[in-house]
Amino acid sequence: MSQWFSRARSLVFDVPRYGKLAYCLMRDERVPTAPKAALLATLGLIVSPVDLPAWIPLLGEFDMLALGILAVKVVGEACPDEIVREHEAALAVGTSTFDQDVRGLFGRARAQAGITIERLRDRREVAS
Repeated sequence: MSQWFSRARSLVFDVPRYGKLAYCLMRDERVPTAPKAALLATLGLIVSPVDLPAWIPLLGEFDMLALGILAVKVVGEACPDEIVREHEAALAVGTSTFDQDVRGLFGRARAQAGITIERLRDRREVAS
């Protein structure tokens, strides 16, 4: 049981890293189309309402998690090694495409929140 728990724990902790790597590889124009299509098909299967082993408690959730990680590993193996290493190194230091897009998203969200707050203040002043 301890070995199973250890593997499940490492699987759960690897998910964010593999998710970020998949995002970076999908955005990279140097990555071939076939691995990208395979990853998209797998993600489609994961979000699909059809889930055969879902009736098995706990295992029904881990199968989709494992399938996602497997898909990212397969895409990583189908990509040139130097591209994968480049993205992994960028993820490690926070300069990856994923990190840049997240920073940009939060920056736009903050800017929009500021605009919304100003509009609400203006409406409140007009209503007073």
